[in-house]
Amino acid sequence: MTDATEVDVLVVGAGPACLTAAAELRRLGVGRVLVTDREAQPGGVPRHSQHTGYGLRDRHRVLTGPAYARALAEAARAVGAEVRPGCTVTGLQVGAAGAPPADESGPDRERPAAVVNADEPRCDRERLAAVVTSARGVQTVRPAAVLLATGCRERPRSARLVPGDRPAGIMTTGELQQRVYLNGERLSGRALVVGAEHVAFSAAVTLAHAGARVIALVTDLERHQSYAAFRAGAALRWRTPVWTSAVVTRIDGPGGRLAGVEIADVGGGNPRYVPCELIVFTGDWIPDHALARSAGLTIDPGTSGPAVDTALATSSDGVFAAGNLVHAAETADIAALSGRHAARQIAAYLGGRPAPAAGRPPRVPLEVATPLRWISPNAVTPGCPPPLGRFTLRTAEFRRPASLEVRQAGRLLARSRPRRLIPGRPVRLAAGWLAAVDPAAGPVRVAVSP
Repeated sequence: MTDATEVDVLVVGAGPACLTAAAELRRLGVGRVLVTDREAQPGGVPRHSQHTGYGLRDRHRVLTGPAYARALAEAARAVGAEVRPGCTVTGLQVGAAGAPPADESGPDRERPAAVVNADEPRCDRERLAAVVTSARGVQTVRPAAVLLATGCRERPRSARLVPGDRPAGIMTTGELQQRVYLNGERLSGRALVVGAEHVAFSAAVTLAHAGARVIALVTDLERHQSYAAFRAGAALRWRTPVWTSAVVTRIDGPGGRLAGVEIADVGGGNPRYVPCELIVFTGDWIPDHALARSAGLTIDPGTSGPAVDTALATSSDGVFAAGNLVHAAETADIAALSGRHAARQIAAYLGGRPAPAAGRPPRVPLEVATPLRWISPNAVTPGCPPPLGRFTLRTAEFRRPASLEVRQAGRLLARSRPRRLIPGRPVRLAAGWLAAVDPAAGPVRVAVSP
């Protein structure tokens, strides 16, 4: 890989986390920051989300999705970040040229020297390399550091293993919003929404805007996962019911057109046929982790995103991850603040001073107990708090107000105040207990108190 373009930071993706990180990196004095994204325009999902509510936490004002996307892109470009849409990073090498990824075991490994805004190379550029593919051809980029923030996606019908025909009229929320708000499509007929978290109600609103009639939201859980106001609004404005404890068991679409679906109660009882012309699969998020996996980064089994510590550093030195790639799925402004946190850690890394990502002292793994599904970040690096000073968890079950306990080697580090646990909704855990973590005492475990 010769004749490569050298940059200080390569940012992969151009959603809220990426654009915010790029702007912050430039403000912190980092030299050349290159942002790449496979979409034709930067901004990520907010580009095709016409509803309002964006930007409250990061920009301190409320914007529509498209206005928020434009504001982030303009802010990054205004401070000198190079935003290059229509480019896909098709390969990422995180080890020395021709060698496997760098070994990160052991606290005493050396990290490359780097100085922000110096003319000399920030790091060993033979170790990090990316292949960027676009209409202009294939280019090799050698960065001093990489930020991955490729976001997340909804699992489509095929990934949910729903049997039956394969007619037209089946989509995810992302596809629906692009068709309606970017391409101006009108949709008619009866629509069924699979899911009952926030995004499912957003899909119902989009369908109504497009001219379709939403007959119901269906979820396999015992009740919806969104806020009561969303459920009440859907019931009052569009008279949309939520069918709980039910699953789609078959799709019927003879002749290539969707005719209806078969729905059964959880457990297989009481099957019924529901005629419809559209079906939208919502939620059930998974990080868009293909590039991270192909690069050999460690993947956390709970989040399915790259494993990161509280500095948002991955298992490979010089590679960081942020936003909804780290865990799915948070609101755009939370993802943006995650990108800002990562930018500050990357700037420290490039500055050559011992940053929390350096592995001194060693990372302490974080674990969760059932019914909790995962925690993010997945490891503690003493001396570095997580983004927003808190950890994010998910639960697999509804629970009445319950407390979380944080323990290490049987020692109680913290107990949270009681709160409701709802699948699909974030559970926050303040990080005030980090100072009590013993780097030599093994994993920290978070559980629901008995």
